[in-house]
Order: sequence, then C-alpha cells, then structure tokens
Amino acid sequence: MIRSSFVRLLLSRLLIPATALGLSLPAFADDPHAMHGMQHSHGDSAAANIGEAGDEAQATRTVEVDMRDTMRFSPGTLTVRRGDTVRFVVTNSGKVRHEMMLGTSATLADHAKMMQQMPGMAHAEPNAVTVDPGQRKTLVWHFTQAGTVDFACLEPGHYEAGMKGVINVR
Repeated sequence: MIRSSFVRLLLSRLLIPATALGLSLPAFADDPHAMHGMQHSHGDSAAANIGEAGDEAQATRTVEVDMRDTMRFSPGTLTVRRGDTVRFVVTNSGKVRHEMMLGTSATLADHAKMMQQMPGMAHAEPNAVTVDPGQRKTLVWHFTQAGTVDFACLEPGHYEAGMKGVINVR
C-alpha cells in the first residue's frame, strides 16, 4: 500500500508536469517571443517599408550614435538621402542595456508594448542592435525609400521615457 501511494504521488508530482511541459515545447519553438531572454526576429515584413539591410562594403556614410541613460539618443534626428547605405556605429555610454531599432512609429510602439511583457529579450533583426553598457555595435542600413524612418530603444520603459528618434530620408 505504501509503495502504491508513493508511486501515485511520484507520478502526479513529476511525470504528469514533465509530460505537459514536453507537449508545450513545440509551441515555444514556433513562437520566437515565447521564451524570456532569447533572441528573436520578426523577419523582413516590417523592415521592408523602411529599407533593407545594407552591405557594409557599400556604406556611403558613417553616423556615430550615442545611447545614454537619460533615455536619449545623440543625435536624435538625422537626414539621409534615398539610396544611401549608412553604417551606424552605436555606442552605449550608459550603465544599462540599450538598443537601437529602426522601424515605423506604429511597429516600434507595438513592439515596445510586447517588450514590456518580455524583458531581457535581445533582437536578431538586421534593423536592430542590442548594446550592453560600455559596448559598441554596428548596424548597416540601406534606405531605399523617401520618407520618415523612426528609431527607438525598446528595452522596457525606455521607449515610454522618450528614447526615440527620426531619420528623414530625402
């Protein structure tokens, strides 16, 4: 009797939850946002409206961008020409992690809301770099269309605090 009770307890406490977890893992594999702390990518659909990943060898201009814990980018506004391939050298001079993501104002705002729910996520898109304190990364972007391209830090709370900027493409 004791042995039977022990086996039932063991099954209910270990095997059933383990089985449930095993059945849920395929869902995580299909959703790159499902796991905290993971890198994720949205593909090219949102980025297509603002240009495309650039080839560093084709860069026509280099722009130094500084990210600060005052929740500001420097510079916060840029002007580039349609057709330019820009090498952004992005430095985090703060003490917390920041990122620079290019997008439309709508996609950035939507993504900022999602990042509130998934803190610690790093981006793997060609239109974004995540930079740890004291580090520097490069983002290369080819601006294919005239108009406005926004950029922002989507670390939780940073976008809401005003860490955003604008690139005017002429």
